Amino acid sequence: MKNNWLKKWEDRYSKKEFAYGELPNNYLKEQLNKLNTGSILFPAEGEGRNAIFAAKQNWNVSAFDISIEGKNKALKLANKNNVSIDYQVGELPNLNYSNNQFDVIAFIYAHFPADIKSNYHKLLNDFLRVGGLIIFEAFSKKHLSYRIKNEKVGGPKDLDTLFSIEEIKHDFSNYEIVELVEKEIELNEGKYHNGKGSVIRFVGRKK
Repeated sequence: MKNNWLKKWEDRYSKKEFAYGELPNNYLKEQLNKLNTGSILFPAEGEGRNAIFAAKQNWNVSAFDISIEGKNKALKLANKNNVSIDYQVGELPNLNYSNNQFDVIAFIYAHFPADIKSNYHKLLNDFLRVGGLIIFEAFSKKHLSYRIKNEKVGGPKDLDTLFSIEEIKHDFSNYEIVELVEKEIELNEGKYHNGKGSVIRFVGRKK
């Protein structure tokens, strides 16, 4: 565990306000609205805005994060919305998930440290059933130039933590690509995602 990684998120999520708001990510909402409900996992889910949205749509929701403060906020938001989610705290290799457990895994700004992110993607792949979907939105490597112009758009400051299309193809090579694009979008998510940024969007079906 990188202590500075954990401290950053514990500090951010300990505040009263929801760092990225209480509303779901637009891309996630758009993609889930196309699907029949089932079981879904949210890696690095933080304060729970996306997990709670899915639960309100009658998905069977699991989530994890390294931050206990994030879990506390997520359970508070779940209670406010009269839904329940399974939320585990810890590093992925130590968590209690099973192979082929999920119909969907939703990576929404799940920026893991560069030295573990590909390994995490491989571990998570095992938890998704064949035919299941990955829904992915996160900052691209081009995003650094946007962040320099406007720090309020947020996102990692180091290039290796950001994503490229080639990296997604490598880490998820056993997927049929439904969509894989790099594009500029306008973000308006709470305090820490505001303004134009560059993202990778990916929907893949496990083969």
